[in-house]
Amino acid sequence: MAKSAVLGFPRIGPNRELKKSTESYWKGKITQDELVAVGKQIRKDNWLLQKQSGIDIIPSNDFSFYDHILDISVLFNVIPKRYSDLKLSTLDTVFAMGRGLQRDEIDVTALEMVKWFDSNYHYVRPTFSHDTQFKLVGSKPIDEFLEAKELGVITRPVLLGPVSLLFLGKPDNDSLDLDLLSLLPKLLPVYVELLTQLKKAGAEQVQIDEPILVLDLDSKVKAAYSTFFKALEAASTTIPSITLSTYFGTVVPNLEVLKSAPVETLHFDFIRAPEQINDVLTVISANQKLSIGIVDGRNIWKNDFETSIEFINNVIQKIPTERIVIATSSSLLHTPVDLNNETKLSDEVKDFFSFATQKLNEVTILTNLINNPKDVDAIKQLEVNIKSITAKKNSKITTNETVQKRLKSIDDKMATRASPFVERLKEQQKVFNLPLFPTTTIGSFPQTKDIRINRNKFVKGTITKEEYETFINEEIERVIRFQEEIGLDVLVHGEPERNDMVQYFGEQIDGYYFTQNGWVQSYGSRYVRPPIIVGDLSRPNPMSVRESVYAQSITKKTVKGMLTGPITCLRWSFPRVDINQESQALQLALVLRDEVQDLEKAGIKCIQVDEPALREGLPLREGKERSEYLDWAAKAFRVATSGVTNATQIHSHFCYSDLDPTHIKALDADVVSIEFSKKDDPKYIKEFQTYPNHIGLGLFDIHSPRVPSKEEFIAKIDKILESYPAEKFWVNPDCGLKTRDWDETRVSLTNMVEAAKYFREEYESKN
Repeated sequence: MAKSAVLGFPRIGPNRELKKSTESYWKGKITQDELVAVGKQIRKDNWLLQKQSGIDIIPSNDFSFYDHILDISVLFNVIPKRYSDLKLSTLDTVFAMGRGLQRDEIDVTALEMVKWFDSNYHYVRPTFSHDTQFKLVGSKPIDEFLEAKELGVITRPVLLGPVSLLFLGKPDNDSLDLDLLSLLPKLLPVYVELLTQLKKAGAEQVQIDEPILVLDLDSKVKAAYSTFFKALEAASTTIPSITLSTYFGTVVPNLEVLKSAPVETLHFDFIRAPEQINDVLTVISANQKLSIGIVDGRNIWKNDFETSIEFINNVIQKIPTERIVIATSSSLLHTPVDLNNETKLSDEVKDFFSFATQKLNEVTILTNLINNPKDVDAIKQLEVNIKSITAKKNSKITTNETVQKRLKSIDDKMATRASPFVERLKEQQKVFNLPLFPTTTIGSFPQTKDIRINRNKFVKGTITKEEYETFINEEIERVIRFQEEIGLDVLVHGEPERNDMVQYFGEQIDGYYFTQNGWVQSYGSRYVRPPIIVGDLSRPNPMSVRESVYAQSITKKTVKGMLTGPITCLRWSFPRVDINQESQALQLALVLRDEVQDLEKAGIKCIQVDEPALREGLPLREGKERSEYLDWAAKAFRVATSGVTNATQIHSHFCYSDLDPTHIKALDADVVSIEFSKKDDPKYIKEFQTYPNHIGLGLFDIHSPRVPSKEEFIAKIDKILESYPAEKFWVNPDCGLKTRDWDETRVSLTNMVEAAKYFREEYESKN
């Protein structure tokens, strides 16, 4: 009989219980014990839900109060000395490493945060040094296994594998010469110690995630797997059986690594890479099981049972059913919790979707259909699914002929500015007359409780549109006056009317659909509700012109119009799977092209089109698919932004990714701003020395409550100017200030502006 399995489940709670309790703890409103109790209840509910859904193999240690990668760093004592010296509790150490800490005599910044492969989840990058001493700090995986065991649920603990842990990490700034893989022999004994303790606790199997196996790996990394597998083999009698899991892509180029893997089960993602199946079957030994990732852990579309069953049955012809595990393709961390919480979607559209809770049922139904193909109930469920999939294919809401026709009209001219940057810059300097080291922000200002209350009132209809717009105007004026007061050069309107940088625009674009409670964790306590692209995309009306025009009307300084770019709108949504992503990106580019031109016509001469998800969309491997993506992604941005005059200055913004100047150069934006505050490797600055246009390297971490001093800003800018030309450098934060409070924002921006003024005086005195 085939078994059913889930690789991980959302830890946020069906009503965002984790976010609310964590933020309450940070504010001192609840105790650590109260916070821990909320986590325990979420875990209990998740385990019992999966058991009641009929899942055979249920994960544990997939829960985290902040980030599961940060948790395993702390578990193995990968804790830089500046945090361990604080002598905090384990949980507070996690929070300090994830978001920084500034109180009393404590002042530490957060560790670097980057995207988890090509998803919109952010992980805190493990940070190693020559002094790292591996040991077990606490017993979180064991504790949570025993916690589930007390509830009558025998789980499969989940651990990030040691090779991926090292590969995805970075050397600390005092150990830049450190070869991370050289640490593997020191890490493995502690890893085996943990596995041994799990077996003693009663764990029969452990899931070890090695997601980097879907990347391009050199011989040194592949050799590290050989070392790892030898350690597992040597400890085989004292550790649980192992499921080695990969996801998000194909492992075919690294298959030789897995031929020697001494594990019971190998898991592969056949949603993202179904074509790898024949190659994968060549490495499955006669004693191993194959875990078939066939229920999508990254998207919300209902599983097509007929297609899935056909795929599984083809595998069963070569591997007996009893050696088959039917599973989610990856952790369900990336999907909303429960479709039943959605009460406003039409029945037709709602029937298209499957959230994490429903995906549990999909896994069990597929397993039942394989194990009992003649079961009456299973057949009925298959028939219902076939009817649903057919209805979606025949739905009339997916296609807009006008959009399709316009898509075909895109040519190279539409994707090219009228003149090269050098010529544009001359005209822009006449228009803006900015000083050296111009200062600006990325766009959003704090979203206060008052803003959220009034937005909610407007959505519910308890205040009129006129009343709401009056309130928004007052908030815009407040932000404008503050920016004028502290001396910022290029202003923003603060985005008080916006709930989210993608959702806000998506709600005004035909073809998008939205959830009430479709929350997904982005990082820490930051959750998003990704909109869903169901049909062809078009813009009925201008989306941001009113607020931008009002902001510009009340100040003599330049105000940026603020838009979210086509790739980010695509990547931070749940995209369609019935057409390719290039077509969806270009549809969004046309929508934004119209908006950019409307802003210019309305007198907005500086327009920022953010693309923080540009790197996120990059295919994980080198090759044709990656080069094609870079071409159409850059083209989509240029289609959106190239329909303006030379005098209109186009900005863009990027954050929390490993960026390549070549990719950014292809966008041909006049000014780009890049998250930089936690990039402590000096090589990163030098990589952008050849970037031809203007650039702002972000100077403070907006995901942390910590406030940098003027002197700290001066030191950072001084370091940058050692290798970056002053005449091309803008001064700005890492990202938008939406999640910060006003006290932090006021002091941080004031200190930043004062630092810029300091360098202006320095450079003016030299000339």
